Amino acid sequence: MGRNIQVEPLRTVHIEDQAIELVERKGIGHPDSIADGVSESVSRALSRLYLDEYGKILHHNTDETQVVGGASDPKFGGGKVTKPIYMLLVGRATTEVNREKLPINDTAIEAARKYVKATCRHIDIDHDVEFDSKIGAGSVDLRGVFEQQKVLSNDTSFGVGFAPLSDTERLVLESERFLTTKLTKKMDALGEDVKVMGFRQDDAIHLTVAAALVDRAVKDGKEYQSVCDEIRDKLADQATKLTHRNVVIDVNTADDPELGRYYLTVTGCSMEAGDDGSVGRGNRANGIITPCRPMSLEASAGKNPVNHVGKIYNLLGNLIANDIVKETGGNVKEVHVKILSQIGKPVDEPQVASLQILPADGVKLGAVKGKAEAVANSWFDQVDTIPRRLLTDKLTVF
Repeated sequence: MGRNIQVEPLRTVHIEDQAIELVERKGIGHPDSIADGVSESVSRALSRLYLDEYGKILHHNTDETQVVGGASDPKFGGGKVTKPIYMLLVGRATTEVNREKLPINDTAIEAARKYVKATCRHIDIDHDVEFDSKIGAGSVDLRGVFEQQKVLSNDTSFGVGFAPLSDTERLVLESERFLTTKLTKKMDALGEDVKVMGFRQDDAIHLTVAAALVDRAVKDGKEYQSVCDEIRDKLADQATKLTHRNVVIDVNTADDPELGRYYLTVTGCSMEAGDDGSVGRGNRANGIITPCRPMSLEASAGKNPVNHVGKIYNLLGNLIANDIVKETGGNVKEVHVKILSQIGKPVDEPQVASLQILPADGVKLGAVKGKAEAVANSWFDQVDTIPRRLLTDKLTVF
């Protein structure tokens, strides 16, 4: 029996031809992104522990991390964190095998510490953050599903993907990456907690950037404004490489120098002073938040990579969509992919994989239907490679 792969026309105005487009990306130091990153790092650490000990990834889901903001007193020239950030690691895992207890919580906390330290360069991991793990034993029913010979879905859920990215989507995604992975290395005053909101109206794109600045690297309000101007100018230069459209950029629009209000932090992260974070409230599996495109509300980060379709199908949706665009050689304008599972059924046999395709001008759907189905089938055939791709950083989930 073949897979239920359904191909139909995508009856919509192409995203690039719509008058209004909104796109958001929360940076790697944003509290919600930190929650995602910590959850995923814990899942990967447990996966490696299970692989090392037993040769396979055992049941776990660590997708409930909570980041509780601390308190701080930022000042030009240098302030201090007065109350640590609290990170609670929550989830379920296989904690015991053949009566042998596994160091689940110790492994989880070590992974979380390493992730935060590597991501947020101005955080003092021993002073500024308190880690706590309450990961418990998994559900017997779900564990039973997981231990079947054939990998079975642990939930009835769906995943969503689309391709290709629009100009605005790519600009927002790459702008955040430019700020947090490149510009932070050259500007000590720029923290990792940034947010980029993109608004396109016709051919004009407006980026609003919130960038946490590090207090000890800024001596006064005048230098603060100079840093914001430099961020804007460098981002504008970067934008010319990504789009031909006119781009206007605003940085830290909530500032009010007359009231002494600046986006100034001790650590470069807003979670130091009350901003909280939760898994799944930030970027989708493709790295952006896209209200003008199909999305799933599933939190991909932290879910086990073997049978949790809330993770796997969102990753597959994007992989399938991108490959359909690639394999059809310019004959497709836009692809939407929606994949639905059924709990207890094989992961590689979804209830339905819906491929909605907007062909290029002059191209009929029938000309690309066969390739689209072949791409989808190919990815379902290799669904068991998803864990390895994640563990070797070939895939990201936020």
